[in-house]
Amino acid sequence: MAVTTIPSGYRSILGVKETEQAIVRIKDFFQLALSTELNLTRVTAPLFVPRGKGINDDLNGTERPVKFPVKDMNELELEIVHSLAKWKRLKVTDLGCKPGFGIYTDMNAIRADEEMDNIHSLYVDQWDWELAMDEKDRTLYFLKDLVRGIYRCLKRTEFFIYDNYPAIEPVLPDEITFIHAEELYNRYPDLSPKERESEATREFGAVFIFGIGYALPDGNPHDGRAPDYDDWITETGNGKRGLNGDLLVWNAVLGQALELSSMGIRVSPDSMREQLDYRGCPERAELFFHKKLLAGELTQTVGGGIGQSRLCMFFLRKAHIGETQASVWPDSMIDDCAKAGIHLL
Repeated sequence: MAVTTIPSGYRSILGVKETEQAIVRIKDFFQLALSTELNLTRVTAPLFVPRGKGINDDLNGTERPVKFPVKDMNELELEIVHSLAKWKRLKVTDLGCKPGFGIYTDMNAIRADEEMDNIHSLYVDQWDWELAMDEKDRTLYFLKDLVRGIYRCLKRTEFFIYDNYPAIEPVLPDEITFIHAEELYNRYPDLSPKERESEATREFGAVFIFGIGYALPDGNPHDGRAPDYDDWITETGNGKRGLNGDLLVWNAVLGQALELSSMGIRVSPDSMREQLDYRGCPERAELFFHKKLLAGELTQTVGGGIGQSRLCMFFLRKAHIGETQASVWPDSMIDDCAKAGIHLL
């Protein structure tokens, strides 16, 4: 059921027209900063992919993709993408990108099973990026270095917004804090994963929680991850596992954590087979994407997604993601927002 949070005394800093203009400025500035920081070339991406080839992102493994038959292709079923995690790796391989270079794209998706609230929408828009890398760099050191690069882009964008809209003052800390999902669990064992995220971001301002997907001491992962793109099973020392994670910031408007990005070093043939077995779905090894990966035909990459509407929501101090994107919302949510002066686009 859709849930709406109305922050006490909330008023948008910018009007509707100013907001629309600011969204364009943020997107233009950030994608240039990101592509320059990580050596990324923009490519065009698909809205849908063939069903049954293992190319679509399974997210947590339970979400149903929107699918439809194509009359002119003998009723072949296509799926609206959830994200482009696996498609990007195919693209980097096809382009022959050398280590240290990669691609980014504007990804648009529909997630019909999303539970709508202030930060979750049926419509997902994000910058999806993928970088070729050397096998020897499959380390936490390499991953953290990339996270710091992305965080520098966030800091630059925050100053850009402040320079253009002085009423929106910078709040991000100078440095991002890294914490493993198991360390976070040990700090707050009685809290839910989302509550742990809020406590961590409240304390540090910006955090990268890594090692997401493998079971914690209570038997559950910090959050769900499909077994065929991020590597969350490789041991990284001190009994910890995982070469992936989420970048979150403290959202003072809503009083909770806000995830801006999910990213990770992608699976090797060995780690994917191990993760498929761990999740009890070894049959996926027979799908098109998985066969190519297991045969060693795909470039080793690292990649992720950065939410465009969430980024704008955070930098413009908005209370609802519908203030920075056009989507469809339940009537009750539209009414609640209207009564509180929250204008959904």
